[in-house]
Amino acid sequence: MSYKIGLDISGGDFAPAEIIKGAILARKELAEEIVLIGREDEIRSQLASHNHSLQDFTIIDAPEKILMHEQPVTSVRRKKNSSIVVGAKLLKEKKLDAFVSCGNTGAVVGASTLCLGLIEGVERPGIALALPTRDGVSLIIDVGANIDCKPLHLFQYGIMAAVYYNLVLGKKDPSVGLLNIGEEATKGLGILKNLHEVFSSSPLNFIGNLEARDIFSGKCDCIVCDGFIGNIALKVAEGSAETIGRFLLDSLKEGISGKLGLLLVKNNLLRFKKKIDYAEYGGALLLGVDGVVIIGHGRSNSLAVKNAIRVATEELKIDLTAEIKRRINEICQDSGARQILTS
Repeated sequence: MSYKIGLDISGGDFAPAEIIKGAILARKELAEEIVLIGREDEIRSQLASHNHSLQDFTIIDAPEKILMHEQPVTSVRRKKNSSIVVGAKLLKEKKLDAFVSCGNTGAVVGASTLCLGLIEGVERPGIALALPTRDGVSLIIDVGANIDCKPLHLFQYGIMAAVYYNLVLGKKDPSVGLLNIGEEATKGLGILKNLHEVFSSSPLNFIGNLEARDIFSGKCDCIVCDGFIGNIALKVAEGSAETIGRFLLDSLKEGISGKLGLLLVKNNLLRFKKKIDYAEYGGALLLGVDGVVIIGHGRSNSLAVKNAIRVATEELKIDLTAEIKRRINEICQDSGARQILTS
């Protein structure tokens, strides 16, 4: 079955050039129909520069752009003809099966929530991102959608992440943990202490609190935190990976022996780079909205764009929305938990 994936051409630090390149890569490697949403003249010009046929894509003209620095809510309301708002509306109207954007994260979250609404029972959407670990991947939620989380929001993030990990990544009972400043149940803010109690009494496979050093260890499958903490953790991880990679390369280039050694370990270094490269993991999932929305990194290159489209197709192959709705309503009905979560 072929899906119709909408792609925001105007969003991202390297738009429209890298976004178009990513669309061309996806068209070659994936069987999906790709709908390019943005300024039509820019799209046609970019495709022509790559000698690529216009017939391979559907083009939707969206003349307005929401820039990365613009205030999300205001921009969504004022720029109705922007690529982000148009893409969300097309998804709502079932003219798309999924929507992918590397643009202003707040605007994508806002437009998706406004146009699509939330899955029944879900209080707030959360951005979930797959990160490499020693043994596979972990899913961290939230990394930027909601910085003012209530206990119920965080609890539902754990449920949604566990459902996704089960259905898409194939693990029947994925572990869930709370990102905190210590492993002990008594550590952290009051909201986290209360959440520890609720998670512990829930049917989720809760393994307790996690420290930041555990994010990449593979200790936990689904890591729960608010969007403020999650976004900082993500940016620190990205910066650390880039810096360590640069330190390693610079060290290997020193002296004749280092340069000879670099030749010997070149393939190993390429595998290392592939393992930690965010572009390999595509975009982040906006869980909780009533539709498939993938948010790419603002610095996405063509490989990242192609893989974001791939992530969208993986989510479309399962009935994620129905299962999230079922599990949210099943688990959150517990009266004791509800009292703590809404207090």
